[in-house]
Amino acid sequence: MDCGLYVVATPIGNLGDMSQRALEVLLGVDLIAAEDTRHSLRLLRHFGIDTPALAYHDHSDQRALARLTDCLEAGGSVALVSDAGTPLISDPGYRLVRQVQDRGFAVHPVPGACAAIAALSASGLATDRFLFEGFLPSRPGSRANRLAELQRETATLIFYEAPHRVQDCLQSMVEIFGGEREGVLAREITKTFETIRRGTLESLAEFVAGDHNQQRGEIVLLVAGKEKQDGDIRPETAALLERLAQELPAKRAAAVVADLTGLKKKRLYDYLLAQKTG
Repeated sequence: MDCGLYVVATPIGNLGDMSQRALEVLLGVDLIAAEDTRHSLRLLRHFGIDTPALAYHDHSDQRALARLTDCLEAGGSVALVSDAGTPLISDPGYRLVRQVQDRGFAVHPVPGACAAIAALSASGLATDRFLFEGFLPSRPGSRANRLAELQRETATLIFYEAPHRVQDCLQSMVEIFGGEREGVLAREITKTFETIRRGTLESLAEFVAGDHNQQRGEIVLLVAGKEKQDGDIRPETAALLERLAQELPAKRAAAVVADLTGLKKKRLYDYLLAQKTG
């Protein structure tokens, strides 16, 4: 096994999704860094892997990092795994990757399962452009504010959500995106009680509220992007325009953004007027 850090994807539910290469890497490295060793040891034992493992996450102290880097300095190899799926996708670990790279060591991806991509592939929503948001803020006000920022996004939106918050989250989406916006609930992907349901956000909210079983397990929520219409302004341009309009007269803000983007000043000014009148 070549010296370096191997970022190893593991199954998100069905153990049959473990790749042959992932098994070879986990058997061949000198040390495994796991987000939660108690969880990962069950997986390792299932496949007969007895490679030494230690816990490493964003709150680990310098001793854990030193043990990993000492292994690399000695010419060894380290594998990084998360509780399930692809490490670093809404999981801790990117700081380790950066420090390993900064010390001159190679970082090798060992691809495999990822709940966000698996859900997107089976969602029936547009896949040409998507935005992964991970977990929304847990507080209702902060969650609503973030959803409001995404309301005009035209790419498919992908979220992770905790089971005890999924009902409230869907209700917030109904209020901000509109009940007729299309969405998908993807729950327990690859597991026994896998659910993938597409419908309007309002129908999904009703479905989850009426079946407590849908408020359990690992959940991915997907929301169709806002349909483009003639005259639509890109979300980042709209955000800049609205921010400038807080400091400048509307005509001046429109003129500045027109200079920066090449869009017509009247189109931008009309947008600000429409926002002001609701």
